[in-house]
Amino acid sequence: MSRAFPQVEMEPIYGFFHYLSHIVYSMWFRGEVIGLENLPQNGPYLVASNHASHLDPPIVGSHLAQQVCFFARKTLWKPGIAAWWLDAVGTIPVDRDGGADVTAIKRVLGALKKQKVVILFPEGTRSPDGQLQTPKPGVGMLACRAQVPVIPVRIFGSFEAFGRTGGLNPGSPVSLVFGRPLAPADYDHASDGKELRYQRAAERIMAKIAELQPPPITVI
Repeated sequence: MSRAFPQVEMEPIYGFFHYLSHIVYSMWFRGEVIGLENLPQNGPYLVASNHASHLDPPIVGSHLAQQVCFFARKTLWKPGIAAWWLDAVGTIPVDRDGGADVTAIKRVLGALKKQKVVILFPEGTRSPDGQLQTPKPGVGMLACRAQVPVIPVRIFGSFEAFGRTGGLNPGSPVSLVFGRPLAPADYDHASDGKELRYQRAAERIMAKIAELQPPPITVI
């Protein structure tokens, strides 16, 4: 894989938007990015991140040197360019209101079996105030069923850059911290029992995200 231009190894449309996202980040939201050495060289693995802004998926994805799969709610698949784009970049639709979405689960597990990377947001939706929220059991369920490493990621500043309660603020820095991989034994404990297994796994993953500290401020 080309380290300078990883997009050449991606599908053309995804590669184009990967490059564009990285340019937009570098021009208007550039902060500190640390811990990239914690990313495995190859899949499969899950990336679990906090979520406070629409900026989060493209910013996290643009820092991974391989094509990844994202989630989006099914209601976004409306006739027109939006649905075409979501399909073109390999987004997995999920029904947030219908309980366990078996089709989405199968697609995630299928992607991981193909040695791909999937980005998940344990909180399930954007934080209303920028603070970390209680995780949903879905990320725990997927991690436990897949039995793959999970990379915790914490994003700092995306709520201020484009949160639910404010407009877009170009120039507001967004920083990322990638934590060390969690092995299945780190988040999936047989002692939790069947009923609590997925929620406890999600809580352990979210706790590792919460442990990540903001990068030191660089003084020029």
